[in-house]
Amino acid sequence: QVQLQESGGGSVQAGGSLRLSCAASGYSASRDCMAWFRQAPGKEREGVAHIATGPGSTYYRDSVKGRFTISRDNAKSTLYLQMNVLKPEDTAIYYCATTACSRLGQFRLLWTDLFRYDYWGQGTQVTVSS
Repeated sequence: QVQLQESGGGSVQAGGSLRLSCAASGYSASRDCMAWFRQAPGKEREGVAHIATGPGSTYYRDSVKGRFTISRDNAKSTLYLQMNVLKPEDTAIYYCATTACSRLGQFRLLWTDLFRYDYWGQGTQVTVSS
């Protein structure tokens, strides 16, 4: 059983930075794709960033490109999301999730489809004030 635990959320002013972490336990090598999603009040959960095992294998939603960086430390079984130049519209609960890359289609283009991820963390709140 894979378990994911997020940390690092908090309240910051616009322009500030936060670093989210997601510690994985019971991790299976078959769960080689990981992602960050977020959900704002009254909105659907959306994919923020995605990473697979191997170099250069990252995807970002357009609104966070150049501001957010996803990374992973396989030795520590930990996923990270460095968030810089935060905006009020980044306010949401942030979730990490994992799945087998084979479930995400060719070139993992289906990485934003939350139903293709089978393990989720409980979420961490990020609040950005203007």
